[in-house]
Amino acid sequence: MDRVEAFPMNVLKLRFGLPKGSLEEATIDLFAKAGYVVARNSRDYRPAIDDEELEVRLVRPQEIARYVEQGFLDCGITGRDWILENHADVHVICELRYNKTTSAPVKWVLAVHENSPIQKPTDLQGKWIATEAVNMVKQYLKRIGVEAHVEFSWGATEVKVPELVDAIVDITETGSSLRANHLRIVDTILESYPQFICSHAVWENKEKRKKLTSMALLLQSALNARNKVGLKMNVPKENLNAILKILPALRNPTVSPLADCQWVAVETILDESSVRELAPRLKEMGAEGIIEYSLNKIIY
Repeated sequence: MDRVEAFPMNVLKLRFGLPKGSLEEATIDLFAKAGYVVARNSRDYRPAIDDEELEVRLVRPQEIARYVEQGFLDCGITGRDWILENHADVHVICELRYNKTTSAPVKWVLAVHENSPIQKPTDLQGKWIATEAVNMVKQYLKRIGVEAHVEFSWGATEVKVPELVDAIVDITETGSSLRANHLRIVDTILESYPQFICSHAVWENKEKRKKLTSMALLLQSALNARNKVGLKMNVPKENLNAILKILPALRNPTVSPLADCQWVAVETILDESSVRELAPRLKEMGAEGIIEYSLNKIIY
């Protein structure tokens, strides 16, 4: 049964589900760089946001896709994995390539104890598997033609091998927790990034679709600026060509005349990690007034 709409569809008011838990801090930081300030405390599930067209709810990512499909939420951010696990029929506005600690996707992996005789997925025939993503694992086993027992795990899944189950399917970003628990990865079932989603009914509303498209642009532009910085400097005109050859840029560096016709101003965008080696070289080549500055957004 569909949820009762709290707002008429002709009113531009969107209930936005932000992921509560491991993705929470990274998501709120992304929103801040995109221009949205979310104010919350540790027990607040209805944080304030400086946009009167949005009402934010902090919801476990496992539930967001289902709540969007049912109409309790208009839109939200949740992993591709939880959309698949819930078989949720939602509209994906865009993929957002970030995670808790890195920009790499999280992985759902099949893992066993390091001393387990299980070496390949087909060795799971008749075995017991613990996981939070029961539906996803059952679909995986069906694809590879293996019959095994799949049980839901309420947490601390890593410690259940080998005493309670033969294998687990769990989520990992860096693999450090698996290694700490002496687990070995047998296969990767799924790679997942957060998805910006909405209900089909919301997407069919012209004004709401325009709002969500604008939000997607800002969120994507904030991700584009990740690990990028701006660099500007004054350069002797006689050294300009040599400096441009070593200077990376999205397109071409911006070169502007200065009052002193023997000098020009050069500005570019580059990877932050490259500045530590590049700046001393620029100084040696005659550049002066070198300024590095942070970026919030890059809109392509």
